[in-house]
Amino acid sequence: MKIVILGAGAMGTGIGQVAAQNGHEVGYYDAYPGAIDRSKASIDKIFKRLVEKGRMTEAVMADVMARMNWSESLSIVDGADLVIEAVIEDLAIKKALFTAVEERVSERALLCTNTSSLSVAAISSALKHPERFGGLHFFNPAPLMPLVEIIPSIQSSDDWAETLESMMTSWGKTPVIAKDTPGFIVNKVARPYYSEAIKLLEEGVASIAEIDAALTGVGFKMGPFELMDLIGHDVNFTVTETVWSQFFYDPRFRPSITQKRLKEAGMLGRKSGRGFYNHSDDSEGPAALKAAVDLDETLSDKMVERIICMLANEGLDAVWLGIASADNVDLAMTKGVNYPKGPLAWGAEIGWSKVLKVLENCHDYYGDDRYRPCPLLRHLESGNAELGAGEMDDSFMI
Repeated sequence: MKIVILGAGAMGTGIGQVAAQNGHEVGYYDAYPGAIDRSKASIDKIFKRLVEKGRMTEAVMADVMARMNWSESLSIVDGADLVIEAVIEDLAIKKALFTAVEERVSERALLCTNTSSLSVAAISSALKHPERFGGLHFFNPAPLMPLVEIIPSIQSSDDWAETLESMMTSWGKTPVIAKDTPGFIVNKVARPYYSEAIKLLEEGVASIAEIDAALTGVGFKMGPFELMDLIGHDVNFTVTETVWSQFFYDPRFRPSITQKRLKEAGMLGRKSGRGFYNHSDDSEGPAALKAAVDLDETLSDKMVERIICMLANEGLDAVWLGIASADNVDLAMTKGVNYPKGPLAWGAEIGWSKVLKVLENCHDYYGDDRYRPCPLLRHLESGNAELGAGEMDDSFMI
């Protein structure tokens, strides 16, 4: 099977690596100056490191690399069975690229976009055969992160989703089906982890390091500020802004002026050396500042509780809106962003009555609709609904 990756940046290179290591012939297309050389160098470095660690033999490395090809010409897509696009998040560029690709591949070829925030349906409008197109969203770094969100478009065939789900499973990935809505599962449900942490900071409740220490203290791999600095504020803020605007400016997803100013100042996080932390000075980096925190236990518990309740509410909203099943919401958040627990499992553990009370208290105090409880939360709290086996009891429906 021939798989072609459109875009040889970090994400595209990683996706192609996974495909090649699973026995496929892989082609990369990228016309951006220097992109191909950087992609080749990255693959060579990664494979040599795997050989050094004894996780790959030199013979296997040579075999896999022999199946990988790079080109600045779109002719590399000729004969492709599957095309995965991973270029810049620009709707016009993606549509133009797929229009050109469709002219070169057979009608049996499957087409996918790795977009993390754009409408899959909008991209599909450029195609003559949108039924063979949909979203296939990997997480960075693609070779290491198990989750893949499969997003059928409004015109995708049933066979398209089934074929991709089977293929991703065969690659050792964890596929979840998501509805074509802003942010899909992970980028929608995760917004409160960042936005509520910033709000706590803006309110003067605690410092950056204190908030991060509180969250890592309950099992998160990285605190919200540390993670935003890793992702980059150019990326993280843009995703938040995109989800907010595409949900018709729902206050739940309102971006932060604080983060906007960091982006405007070029303080993008690790990539620029400065963000919420100073990554150019170890003494001002997240590890040192978190280690120096002497955090009040009660304050820590309250901050964690507020953020977890917001995440649980957002997870319930994904179920309520039919974006994903309850099981897939929790699976996506644990496998896609390494949460220690799924937000719905965590909400059930805290108790839905407690989750509702926290949100209602915040809503009453701030008068802010960002704390609006999901209707499903009210039904769970009253005992008129249950979450289980990935399905939602519909006994509360009007």
